[in-house]
Amino acid sequence: MLNKLQAVFIDRDGTIGGTDEVTYPGAFQLFSYTKESLDTLKNAGVRIYSFTNQPGISRGEGSIADFRNELYSFGFDDVYICPHQHEEGCSCRKPSPALLIQAAREYNLELGNCAVIGDRWTDMIAAHRAGCVKVLVTTGSGEKDLSKFQSNQFFGEWLEATPDYVAENLLDAVNWLLK
Repeated sequence: MLNKLQAVFIDRDGTIGGTDEVTYPGAFQLFSYTKESLDTLKNAGVRIYSFTNQPGISRGEGSIADFRNELYSFGFDDVYICPHQHEEGCSCRKPSPALLIQAAREYNLELGNCAVIGDRWTDMIAAHRAGCVKVLVTTGSGEKDLSKFQSNQFFGEWLEATPDYVAENLLDAVNWLLK
């Protein structure tokens, strides 16, 4: 599937920790296997980037700096955040692939040799639109979004964004990508 895995873009809430709701820095708890998962990717020479929508920033409920500092402390090589609410109509909010494309430009990545791991279908659509491998984890919103997909509640490009792999959690996703 991949010639060589260059980078993995990983969603925050529900994927590396927390729940399907936003938990702000300071209160956010990583899942027990997250550090091992990130270390495994780094030890394999794969760059890891956070890739997250955080609409609370535009409402003044948190700051980009707080999210960035937190995510860097977890070991991410870089952090890509959309701080906008859905109704703001920005170009960077997932399911847009804009953050993936920005990272590809900044780091000279071939997105076909990159993967996205997330718990929402919007993560899968962004990955699909960018040409990345798509891995849905069933933590966070993953189980609910997978159920919607399986019951034919998605149409058009949403349907085309079928995950390449459905993982139990981040560690399962990482192990699948590296095998």
